[in-house]
Amino acid sequence: MKDLFERDWEITPAGGATGEAFFATNSQQQLFLKRNSSPFLAVLSAEGIVPKLVWTKRLENGDVITAQQRLNGRVCKQAEMSERRVARLLKKIHESTPLVKMLERLGKSPENPHLMLKELESTLTDSMLKIEIVKVALDYLRAHVDYLTFNQWTVCHGDVNHNNWLISDEEELYLIDWDGAMIADPAFDIGPLLYWYVPKNEWAAWLEQYGLELTADLELRMKWYVIVHTIQSIRWHEEKERFEEMDHWLNFLKQMKYC
Repeated sequence: MKDLFERDWEITPAGGATGEAFFATNSQQQLFLKRNSSPFLAVLSAEGIVPKLVWTKRLENGDVITAQQRLNGRVCKQAEMSERRVARLLKKIHESTPLVKMLERLGKSPENPHLMLKELESTLTDSMLKIEIVKVALDYLRAHVDYLTFNQWTVCHGDVNHNNWLISDEEELYLIDWDGAMIADPAFDIGPLLYWYVPKNEWAAWLEQYGLELTADLELRMKWYVIVHTIQSIRWHEEKERFEEMDHWLNFLKQMKYC
């Protein structure tokens, strides 16, 4: 990585699970570097959804390095997730035709609920299938999957955790970490955001900012996808042996209503 820069640049790891991200800093500029980012990043940058893409370089070994502006700022606070700017940026993402076209060029096809349920079931371990609340939740997903009739697919981020929303010092809002991007029902993003951060009596107002009405159909779709998200989280934490976090999501799953 250091071979890409003059000597006055300092290269430091940026953390993260993959170890493929770095910060590059000199007296005049700060960059965020990542190895083998998806070509999707260029479209996200052009749409103003992620910090500006500065350059892309291919190394002799075939790896591709991307450099984005490293902005001074902070992650979005949980209480800020109910703000209009979050709703409007998510709406912009879900309405973007260039984002859908790029994912389609990369070989992505819509993640319909039946396929999503089948993939979820295939990943579950025997130990998870023995947990009573997981069995109850899976039964709910199976019983209601045929009632999810929405088919106007959009690009979904897939992990709207507040730590993925960045606010620059100039109050610009960005949504980062697009490794899990998919083409799906926009309720796949909206549901977790509302369940995690917005009191239920404020859902209608938040959705009005987004541009949707809170209907029984939308509530069902959001709930269904939130259960999928939650089971996926339990499975991931089990695999990583992060049992405290696993228990957190099991308790969250218990709080859902299944009748």
